[in-house]
Amino acid sequence: MAVLAGWMLTTWFAGLRQGFLFLIGVGLGGTLASVAFGFTTGWRVWIRQRDPTGLLAQFLAISLAMVVSIPLIAAHPNELTGAVGPLSTSVIIGAFVFGAAMQVTDGCGSGTLYKAGLGNVISIAVLPGFIAGSFLGAAHLEWWLQLGSLGPLTVQQFVGTTPAVLLQLAVFGALAVLAWRSRRQLNVRWRGRGIFIAAVVLALFAIANLVVAGQPWGIVYGLGLWGAKIASALGWDLSTNAYWGRAPQLAQIAAPLIDDVTSITNLGLLLGSFVVASWRGNAFPPASPTGKQWFASIATGLVLGYSSRLAFGCNIGAYFSGIASGSLHGWAWFACAFAGSIVGVRLRVRLGFKG
Repeated sequence: MAVLAGWMLTTWFAGLRQGFLFLIGVGLGGTLASVAFGFTTGWRVWIRQRDPTGLLAQFLAISLAMVVSIPLIAAHPNELTGAVGPLSTSVIIGAFVFGAAMQVTDGCGSGTLYKAGLGNVISIAVLPGFIAGSFLGAAHLEWWLQLGSLGPLTVQQFVGTTPAVLLQLAVFGALAVLAWRSRRQLNVRWRGRGIFIAAVVLALFAIANLVVAGQPWGIVYGLGLWGAKIASALGWDLSTNAYWGRAPQLAQIAAPLIDDVTSITNLGLLLGSFVVASWRGNAFPPASPTGKQWFASIATGLVLGYSSRLAFGCNIGAYFSGIASGSLHGWAWFACAFAGSIVGVRLRVRLGFKG
């Protein structure tokens, strides 16, 4: 009933497209929550126990989305845009810091949202910091780009559309083989084929998001926009800011929240995960964080939001949608964030969070 009411209200006030995007967000949140499809957890399980299950599911989801997205964007350049970010110093720094921070909080962009929807108190504590950090990171982005940037680059610019798809599939295949041959354990976190079914469903919803929204699935921009709306309501003049002072951003700040394509899928994602948790009876799982863990969660949320803007996306906007669009910054993000996660896994244990 909540989903039906949300869809009807969104469609009534924002139109059919926004209503469909709300339902896509619900589907994404429900899929993530149904099998605990964790990008963060998948990396940590590989780093600690050498179980490749989570990694393989991620590779499958991105590959399926990519096979459709890259040709679709090439065929409809005026209607569809890819998640293509600049290959910059800020991406390298931001992705590394994000990778470390997401292991401390046990949540990246999608993980923080869907776990907050589940009622996880740590993720709920992380979310306000994530919103504030994303807003501030975008506000400071111009300065960070002055450190050096090669501009937006895609694989298809160098080799063409079909070869780009085949080349990226080959890279994912090679990484999957290496991960499988280096495995030490299996079924540490996920058992059965559920996570792989969820990977296929995520890819389908991601493709639907591209077709309906005209752009790939993203998370971080929507959270930053929430922060900008709050800052504007508190009297902050954003018209002089290099990023938020642009005409499109000022228009979105003034417009209703449900008019933004990223925000509406984020809201749907929160509700979708809550619906699954309520259906299963495991919403609001019990937890008793220490004072140090509360502080670490709130502070790390700020770091997550800030670093994700420097890196032009989180695990979804840069890693998933970036690579699915053929963006080289997506591969740079993946490498740097994974290196950061190795550091973050150790830091997580030292802060007293479960391994």
